[in-house]
Amino acid sequence: MPDNPGNAMLEENLVETFGASLRNHWPASCFSDLGGSAISYGDVANRIFRLHHIFDRLGMERGDRVALVGRNTVNWAVTYLATVSYGAVIVPILPDFTPGEIEHLVRHSGAKLMVAAPGIFDGLDPEHMEPLQGVFGLLDMGLIWHRNTSLPGIVKGADTGYVEQFRDRLSRETLTFGALGGDTLAAIVYTSGTTGFSKGVMLTHNALMANVQHFSVCVELKAEDRIVSFLPLAHAFGCSFDFLAPFACGCHVVFVEQIPSPKILVAAFEEHRPVVVMSVPLIIEKIYRNRIRPIIETPRMRTMLKIPGLNRFLRAKLRDKIYEVFGGNYRELVIGGAALNREVEAFFRLIGLNITCGYGMTECGPLISYTVSADQPPLGSVGRMIPHLECRIHRPDPATGIGEVHVRGENVMLGYYRDEEATSAAIDPDGWLYTGDLGHLDDEGFLYLTGRCKNMILSASGQNIYPEEIESRINNLPCVEESLVIDHGGKLVALVYPDLEAMDRACLKDRQMQELMETNRQQLNEDLPSYARISEMRIMFEEFEKTPTRKIKRTLYTAAT
Repeated sequence: MPDNPGNAMLEENLVETFGASLRNHWPASCFSDLGGSAISYGDVANRIFRLHHIFDRLGMERGDRVALVGRNTVNWAVTYLATVSYGAVIVPILPDFTPGEIEHLVRHSGAKLMVAAPGIFDGLDPEHMEPLQGVFGLLDMGLIWHRNTSLPGIVKGADTGYVEQFRDRLSRETLTFGALGGDTLAAIVYTSGTTGFSKGVMLTHNALMANVQHFSVCVELKAEDRIVSFLPLAHAFGCSFDFLAPFACGCHVVFVEQIPSPKILVAAFEEHRPVVVMSVPLIIEKIYRNRIRPIIETPRMRTMLKIPGLNRFLRAKLRDKIYEVFGGNYRELVIGGAALNREVEAFFRLIGLNITCGYGMTECGPLISYTVSADQPPLGSVGRMIPHLECRIHRPDPATGIGEVHVRGENVMLGYYRDEEATSAAIDPDGWLYTGDLGHLDDEGFLYLTGRCKNMILSASGQNIYPEEIESRINNLPCVEESLVIDHGGKLVALVYPDLEAMDRACLKDRQMQELMETNRQQLNEDLPSYARISEMRIMFEEFEKTPTRKIKRTLYTAAT
């Protein structure tokens, strides 16, 4: 296997990288909200220093926490940059958490300040969030609640006060931030756990810098490139690659605050023509299932696709159509956050789209492995390990090579905030992080994932069954939106939530739907080994309950059976 410099020291500094980007791109457009005007890198610098002035006057010290809850906006990004460059710790919280969960996370983190979307703050009781000193509204950064009586005066004088305090650093030539070591805590990111309370992942400046550096180089981000940021910034995937990496390279980031419906996204892509598109499998798979497969599976199209020459022409037309959906300018379509369906990935590659899958987890800020499409990663792989990170497969199966993926290196978390027990269970004394994911490495160092350790099912004959692999196949069957494979009394049962739009188009009633699912089951089982065949497809009439990051809460359904 090729060597990977997993133990190499990271030379770049995150805050110095932020400062250099502000200086180098001072007049260029930096951030804008979708439909709004852009602010320059120089404007962002001034907004950062205004917040530094408020932090300083309030007596905030390095390591103090600032909670940030709301959807993607310019003010979200500025708050994040100001907090981290001050030496404080940002606590980004997904807006999809319940009010009770948000209050708990603010208390648990010990946040001193909070910046929140007004609609979210209206449902919170700040008296339940000690030691919180004040809350700013994300819409206009105005003070909307305070416990500290000096805070209103500090905020009132901030517009002139920051200029006076930082006058020697407010130009392109003189801008600097205080020195912060790479091992400084930068963020506490709360996971949306599927089995209980969220855990606070502690990420250092180096953990973020390792992600920013690798992604920026891989996709060749350049000054004034445009990015449409629609993945949740409170999630490590969206934050690192839709925001921090583009900012470090001088790009113009357009934030989509609305819930990203297909209509909103297509219009945003058409207007801003991003050079890189970050996506989760759900979006790509829906495009394939609802827009493409109905076309290519018609008898006429099947016949034409078998004709040499004509099939190349048709594939090129499909490629161009999909390319235009994403703005017609992207160099790379990057899929992360979950596994992409193998059939979907194979089709997009067949027609020539630049699409690649990466692998990561919040505990690595998030990237673990990624390889750009130009380097031709094998189908089904999630790329090679990123620099500054090494990987081992723990206790691999002698027949398959599959074992638990362990990683160690610069971007692995410090641990879980205020949870030594969970930290000890996740990271061993030698620094190896137990990811909980199952996979194997090939001879070229490419990683392939098969599922989660805790989800693996042991058959009566002793065979390992990976339900995610079966679910991936089920989700491509007619009229299936999503599925969950569980062990019920020694037999495999597939819980299926149907694609309601497809049902309506086909005018299917309840009995017809049952018959279709039985046909799906039989078709699926023809391609599965005997020990992994599905005994029943059970239709679910309500969508699976999910975490704020849209992962199915498996334990709810396995426990119910």
